[in-house]
Amino acid sequence: MLLSCGGDNEAARFYQSYCWLITSLAACGARAANDTTSDSGAGLRARRSAGSDPFCAFVEKLARLGWNDGRNIRLDVRWAGADMARYKVVAAEVAAASPDVVVAMTNPFVTQLQPLTKTIPIVFTQVSDSVGAGFVSSITHPGGNITGFENFLGDIGGKWLGLLKEAVPTVTRVGIVLDPDNSSLATLRKAIEMAAPKLGVETAILGIHSTADIADTINTFAQQPNGGLIVLANPVTIRNRDLIIMLAARHRLPAVYMLRYFATSGGLIAYGIDQLEQWRAAAEYVDRILKGEKPGDLPVQAPTKYELVVNLKTAKVLGLTIPPAVLARADEVIE
Repeated sequence: MLLSCGGDNEAARFYQSYCWLITSLAACGARAANDTTSDSGAGLRARRSAGSDPFCAFVEKLARLGWNDGRNIRLDVRWAGADMARYKVVAAEVAAASPDVVVAMTNPFVTQLQPLTKTIPIVFTQVSDSVGAGFVSSITHPGGNITGFENFLGDIGGKWLGLLKEAVPTVTRVGIVLDPDNSSLATLRKAIEMAAPKLGVETAILGIHSTADIADTINTFAQQPNGGLIVLANPVTIRNRDLIIMLAARHRLPAVYMLRYFATSGGLIAYGIDQLEQWRAAAEYVDRILKGEKPGDLPVQAPTKYELVVNLKTAKVLGLTIPPAVLARADEVIE
């Protein structure tokens, strides 16, 4: 399979891709190297530079570490998009394949995969509260067969709210847009709610289970003045980000989002992890595991780099002037 790389649409699609199976060709033999019956093998390679595509950053980092798809490892890709019902099916396929390492992303998918194997090494990315979720016994000594990289520290929820208030001081009501069934977002939601009184802000949960909920939920919230949004990333909000961004613009609701490509898609502000750095780090863990280290001995890593993106085109549409102090801290300003 030949995958193109680069561009924020690719990065957004990637966020909905859930699993990579890595198998050493020394272990599986030459037949596997030549097998082209699955989404894997020598055809899986980056066509352009990594750009803003985390998948290509991961593959290119593996190559720099000496692991090349089709030469000494085999990469199989499995994804379920944003279809929660497929997670269990894909997890079963992954466990049955018995690769040397699995790289899995997001809490819902790791939750499905974890009970199916106690021996296959799993490196997770973009997971929240891995101890609370039961994936590892501790951050420093995970134990078992799972380790990886968390996407946010819990207190970042307060930072999102503070950033929104700093950018738009008139905001006094903030709707937290999330899927209420996604328990991995609870810590972030609580951090936002705890920070609200000190900032003179009232919060409301704008729960959306599906596309059908979005318009009515945001339209109702927008009926009162001085509102703003914090949009938490999950399959529902990612899949419908264009709709959410359009409704925010229609109602002149300033919004802060968790991931860069929300801002590049027209959202006002994004503040979150540098996905490229996290996936390069995941490649380093894969390298160490393939060389014999145990995932249970590799500590779970917290984010080390965040990026702030401000979309001045959207600010103009909303009739806002973003304070110079916010723009000075931005890693990227879209004009």
